[in-house]
Order: sequence, then structure tokens, then C-alpha cells
Amino acid sequence: MSQQKRLFLLDAYALIFRGYYAFIKNPRINSKGMDTSAIFGFMNSLLDVIKREKPDHLAVAFDKDGSAARTEMYVQYKAHRDETPEAIKIAVPYIQAILKAMHIPVIEEAGCEADDLIGTVALQAEKQGYQVFMVTPDKDFAQLVSENIFMYRPARLGNGIEIWGMPEVLERFEIERTEQVIDFLGMMGDAVDNIPGLPGVGEKTAKKFLKEYGTMENLLANTHQLSGKMRENIEANKELGMLSKKLATIITDCNVTFNEHDYELTKPDTPKVEELFNELEFRRMAEQYHKLFDGGNTYDQVEGAGYSPTKTITSNNQQFDLFGEGAADPEQAASGVSFYNTLENTDHHYQLVQGMAVNFLIGNLLKQTSVSFDTETTGICALTAELVGLSFSWEKGKGFYVPVPADRNEAQELVDKFRPFFEAEHIEKVGQNLKYDLEILANYNIVVKGKFFDTMIAHYLINPDMRHGMDILAETYLKYSPMPIEALIGKKGKGQKTMREVDVETVKEYAAEDADITLQLKEVFAPMLNQTGTRELFDNIEIPLMPVLAAMETEGINLDVPYLKELSAELAADSKVLEQRIYETAGESFNLGSPKQLGEILFDKLKIGGNKQKKTKTGQYATGEEVLSYLALDNPIVADILEWRQLVKLQNTYVDALPGQVKATTGRVHTDYMQTVAATGRLSSNNPNLQNIPIRTQRGRQIRRAFVARDENHTLVSADYSQIELRIIAALSGDPEMIRSFQNSEDIHASTAAKVFNVPLAEVTREQRSHAKTVNFGIIYGVSAFGLSNQTSLSRGESKDLIDAYYKTYPRLRDYINEQVETARENGFVRTITGRRRYLKDINSANAVVRGAAERNAVNAPIQGSAADIIKIAMINIQKRLIDEGWKSKMLLQVHDELVFDVYTEELERITPLIKHEMENAFKLDVPLEVELGSGLNWLEAH
Repeated sequence: MSQQKRLFLLDAYALIFRGYYAFIKNPRINSKGMDTSAIFGFMNSLLDVIKREKPDHLAVAFDKDGSAARTEMYVQYKAHRDETPEAIKIAVPYIQAILKAMHIPVIEEAGCEADDLIGTVALQAEKQGYQVFMVTPDKDFAQLVSENIFMYRPARLGNGIEIWGMPEVLERFEIERTEQVIDFLGMMGDAVDNIPGLPGVGEKTAKKFLKEYGTMENLLANTHQLSGKMRENIEANKELGMLSKKLATIITDCNVTFNEHDYELTKPDTPKVEELFNELEFRRMAEQYHKLFDGGNTYDQVEGAGYSPTKTITSNNQQFDLFGEGAADPEQAASGVSFYNTLENTDHHYQLVQGMAVNFLIGNLLKQTSVSFDTETTGICALTAELVGLSFSWEKGKGFYVPVPADRNEAQELVDKFRPFFEAEHIEKVGQNLKYDLEILANYNIVVKGKFFDTMIAHYLINPDMRHGMDILAETYLKYSPMPIEALIGKKGKGQKTMREVDVETVKEYAAEDADITLQLKEVFAPMLNQTGTRELFDNIEIPLMPVLAAMETEGINLDVPYLKELSAELAADSKVLEQRIYETAGESFNLGSPKQLGEILFDKLKIGGNKQKKTKTGQYATGEEVLSYLALDNPIVADILEWRQLVKLQNTYVDALPGQVKATTGRVHTDYMQTVAATGRLSSNNPNLQNIPIRTQRGRQIRRAFVARDENHTLVSADYSQIELRIIAALSGDPEMIRSFQNSEDIHASTAAKVFNVPLAEVTREQRSHAKTVNFGIIYGVSAFGLSNQTSLSRGESKDLIDAYYKTYPRLRDYINEQVETARENGFVRTITGRRRYLKDINSANAVVRGAAERNAVNAPIQGSAADIIKIAMINIQKRLIDEGWKSKMLLQVHDELVFDVYTEELERITPLIKHEMENAFKLDVPLEVELGSGLNWLEAH
């Protein structure tokens, strides 16, 4: 018996929008500044369907000019939608060009929406014996589901794919027939499409009506059975109800015809796809594509497969203009892009250097003024990795590789020979992620000196929103694809080798290539630093900071593991007590970690919050912290659930995990500081992430107690900038009132409260100060009346009055905020006090949501970034003094606006003034910087 044929129909815009918004907080930006999130998200969904399902029939449906039929019925249909984000407008021609190159059919018809095109084709295909899968996250398609038509909801945010057949739709909507989905949508309406629905009818009420009456028509014929306001609303809006049902009905008689040959997939035009992926800088996606299509493995199984022209199905069988009127042709844009060069097709001369030739190489190195170097090691952890080899390059296409013996004494002897080069002050050292190389060489008692040029850091300043790995940089700026390390050591897993196990000739090619490519990147990036105005920031802050971070990472911090074990037992006991109390209140046991079960208990069984609880796109109740925090004020069980979550998270994320991150070789925890991640300029840390250790709760603060001084002869010292972001915004805005408050050492929150509430400073209440504090910090992040109301006990009206009063108190602040936004509109970026740029590509977006986020960043980025710059300067200056003046004390940690030191106790009284002075004088502002110092045996005591 032959297998039933399957057809997959993709809802283009639904997947494009979903892809765009999935990356909205961290968009994918390529080297040209183009936001490729929408293209990337759509292509991920497309390739995932092809990989999972191996379809032999597939097409993609696009809207064109909206729905003429629905607009004719209701002029306001979709009238309230925001303008399409520019990134999506740019994305569509590229997506259609890729589909064309992949020989994937496109379905379009002027005046028809993709829903209607998919509905029309799905019914026709079903009659021809096909199983049809509608690939979309849009629940409206559920009305079309039948025995052979399914909804295929793509994977998202860690959730797997969902396939809705008839049972799933009937359960999800609590109906008896799938066509009742239309009645459900008509009753509820749809704010996104501006379908009005019946006033006062939400999801629960619609389901209730469908159980009782079955259809919209039957409900409207029996309104006499209703009562009160509901009856009045529905009787007064019967015509609106029927209109809403018509608007929600997917049209299935569009002027398109399903011809199975037209929808049959054939081999893609791989060179053309590669050109487009190169243009977009989709390196990883290109790899995924080749895994799917190399050798025709996916489509060779299609009977009669072969190259064919693009199949675009339209109402009049005319070829659709893929690029749209006035749009740039991405194929033309890509036509000048050559395929990446590699070692195989590039002239190069890489030498293996051993024995007596090492001395000759060192002699040549000492004659240079700038040399690119790299270390090859046995692992990625600098503390435990052994040196396998050293590579050098000072001329394009030429490189040298020196293998390092496995024997530690022999290795040290060889490395010592290179000491004159590494310590030569007159030779610039060039590298990619030099911090790692400095730490490796420190294990061999080598302190690298001289000027540094780190290509990763340089690119981070030139284009902070892009990725900064060497492979992507080489491909983007040199059109060169370096040898992947997996080609040498294999993929992660049990079979993975170390570099020492790889043939030395192969390692020579790989290592010398790294040094060579890094040298070439330096030549590209050096002038770009000048062009972007970030050269001083590079030379005076980021590069000098790099060895400081290396020293801090190598030093690490002591951890009290027995204390953490005790704390873990306490947290486990406390969470168990909370768990039992929650079950007692709920009247039953359930899985507290399941959002689905939790939502059903809180909102269906206990009826918390009334009938207005939001549901996620999967149909579950939203049970995130933001939702529950609001409900916790009046519902003890919700407060208990939030506390339970916090305890479980603390235990799993920190208390139980931290002991496993103690290095056996040192007995200490060594975090990795990442200098090129946050676009604001802030440092981030990893393994463990010390930036996220909670400090606002009593239990969270207890974790800090586990970080302890080196021994009984040392004391931990914490030095924390006081309200640095407020001081910076006061200085940058030049607001005289705010500046005066700081210059007079007033409590800024109390001072603000006195002004906005018009009371004497001495009579400011704790609540008034708290509200003022929320506004003070909220202004930096663009707080609204709605947001302030959610964070305080104030109503929305009171919040608005407070914000208005705040701006009257500090009028120059409002002007500064407006000026920052205008500066961003004009330049496309804003700057910190040291010239660090934050690019804001969406600042002129026609989409209000997208534009609003960019406007908030225009204000916030210079403040947050300037705070980051200041503490970096302080770290550089303090480390220099610790080394130059021979202090035994060490700088260990940087966490936001705080530095932590392991202080030799005999130096405590003398070193604290030094730390305070350097931090408070790192940068001169019109307001004084203030630092609060504390000391103790552990971090909690010191903070």
C-alpha cells in the first residue's frame, strides 16, 4: 500500500514576524548594519520543516495588498496595526529570492491573504488524496483542520513542534466541530486584526456560549435567555457579531489551483543560495543547508527530480516580481560576492619551526615592530590547558608554527626562549581574544608586554551588535573561510581529540593560518577604529583593561563549600515547607514546576484574579513572575509560589552549582569576564555568572557569604559606586537642581521626594522616598505611568502626576532626553562620555513599539555605557598601582558598579583610601563620584 502524499503550506508573514520578534531584544545584525532577524527566523522554520519532515510537496504563501473582500465588508479591518518594521520590509525580497533559488513555489494573489490561499489550496489538495500541513503559529487556521488537514506549529523558545489534528483543536477550543472555531473567533473578536467581536465576550464566555448554543447564529437567536448587561450588549450588537464571524472565516475559493506537479520540490540552485547566504552572512545556516542538500539527499527521492525554473503560482500564471516596486534586488546586491577563499585556493607559506631553527625565528621576531601570535592548547580553560604550540605571522600569507613538548620542563625551557619577544616593549602583539593567550603564557611565567591589538575587541567597538568570532570576521571582511577546528579534533563528545593528538603538519596549517588571518584583520580594523571615532577608547580603556581581566580571572576567589552544603539543606527544607503549604491552600497536590498545571489551579480552580487572566499562544495561562507578582499582593498562595520558585532557583542555579565550579588545581572559583558581549560596554561574566547573583532578597544575599577571603591573613573589601547612573545623568543633562543635590551630598531620593511632593526635606516619608527612588531610576529606562503604577502602590493617574511633577522639578532632564533621541535620529547612534557608540538602527522606525525601544536605548545607553567606562578606567588605574607599588592585595571581581578585593590584612588601612581615591577620580564630572567601602571575612559582610 503506497504512503499517503503530504503537502506542507507555509504562512510566510506569520513566520517572518515571529522570527523578527523572537530576536527583538538581541537582533541579528550583520557587518553592514542590516537586521537579518526576520530572514534568519523564517529560514530556520523552513529548514527545520524540511529536515524533520522531508516533504516532497511544499509551498510558501504570501499576503499581497491585504484582503479586498474583508476591507469591503469592514473598512476598519486591520486598520489599527502598526506600520510593518523596516527590517521585515527589507527581509521579504531576500526571502523570496532564497525561495526562488531553492526552487520552492510561492503562492500569491492580489487582494488575498495567505490564510485564504492556504485554505483554498488545502481543500483542493485534500480532495486529491493529500495530507495537508499548514505551517503557521496562527490559531485561526484551526477552523480548517479536518481528518487530512492539520496545523503544524513550528518549534519555538525551547518548545517542540505541535501538530493539531481534530482531537487537539476540539480539546483546545472546547468545541464539538472544528468549524466552530469561526464562531469562537467571531464572538471573541481579534484586537490584532481589529475584528470587533461581541462586546464583553472573552475566551471563557465564548467557550461557554458555544457549549450552550453551538453557533453565533443560535446565540443571537436566543439572547432572551441571557440576562443583565450581557444581554443588552449582545442584542445591541447582533450585526457586529455576524460581521465578525464573516471576517474571521477563511476564504477557500481564491483564484489559485492546486496542481501537484507545480508544488513538487526539486533540487535547489545551490550556488545562488550560497550567494544570498554570503550576502546575509548566514555562515551557520549555510552549513545547515549543505547538510540537508549536499548530494541531493533530500530531494533525490522525489520522482523525476531535476533542475527546474522557479514555480510561482499566481491567479493569472504570470511571474511575480520577487523584489517589489522600488525594492533593491538582493541578487544584484549579491552578484559581486565571491565564494569564500580557503587554504586550498590561496597562496600561503607556513613553516614548521623546530630545533636550531627556533633561534633563527626568535631573531627575526625581535626585528619586527608588530607580530600576530596565537597559542594552541589542549583545552579551552586557560587555567588547566597545556601549551601545544605557538604560531607567528608578520606578513600576509606567511606564518610559522613552533610545537611545544608535552614534558612540562622541556615546554618551559622552550617557552623561556621566546621570553625576550613576549617581554619586548617595542613590539606590538596582535591577536584574536588575546586575554586567553595572556593567561596561557602566565602559566609558564611569561608576562606579555608591549602594545596590544586585539581584533575581537577592535571589531566589538567598530560594530558592537555583530558577532566577533574569528571565522565570521574572516568571512565577512576578508571573504576567507578559515579551517574549522572540528576538522582537526572532531566535534564535542567522547571521541574529541586534543590538539596534541593531531598530526603536527595539520596543526601547523591551522595555527599559522590563525595568526596570518588575525594579522590581516588587524590591517582592516585599524583604520576603521579611526573612522568610527573609537580609537582612543580602544587604546586607553579596552586594551589596557584586557590584561587586568586576565589577572583577575587567573587569581579567582575562595569559596566556602561546606557552608553552601548547609545552605542547600536549609533551602531544600524551606522549599518543602512552602510546597506543602501551597498544596494545602490549593486543596490538592500538583506539579509546581508545570506552568500548565499551576495556571489551572490558580485561575480555573481558585478563580484568582477574576476572569481576565491572559493566556499564552499555546493556550496555557501566563504564570510568569510579572503576572504572579501583581497577584501576590492579595493572594498568599501566589506569594508562596513566588517564594518557592526563588528558593528552588537559588538552590539549583547557585548553591548546588557553585561547588562544581571550583578548579581542582587552585581550589578557587575563576569566572570568565567577557569584554565583547554587551553592546552597552558593560562586562559580563560566565562560569559562574557573578553578575546575576541576587542581592535584593535575604536568601539571595546569603549566597555572597560563600565567597570568602583567601585565608586568615586576608580580608575581603567591597568598593561600590553610589548611585553612579543618577550622577551621570545629572552631569550629562546639566540639570542644575539635580547637580546641586549631589554637590551638597544630599540623599537624592529624599531630595527628589521633597521637591515633587512639595514637602520639607525633613518631613519626607519612607513611602514618598521610595516612590521618588523608583522614578529616579525609572526615568533612565523610560518608565511610563503604567510602568510606575505596576512598581508602586500608586494608581496610574497618581503615577502620571508624579512623573509630570518630576519633570517640572528637573526641567533640563526632559530637554536632555529629547535631545538624545534627536541626536540618535540624526546620527543613527549615541555616545558615552568616552566615545563608545551604541547604534540604534530602529530609531526612525515607523513601528511605534520598535521605535520606542530604540528611543529608550538612546537615553539609557550613554548612561549605562558611561558607568561601564568609568569603572573600567578605575580598574586599570588601581591594577597599575597594585603592581607598580608592590601591594600584596589583589583585585578579584567586578560586578556591575562594584569591585571586590582580596586584601592582605596588614595593608587594609592603607589600601582602602587608595581604592576609594582611584574610583572616585577615574573620570571628572560636574557631580562628585562617591564610593562606599566595606570589609569582612566574606563578600556579604564586606558589601
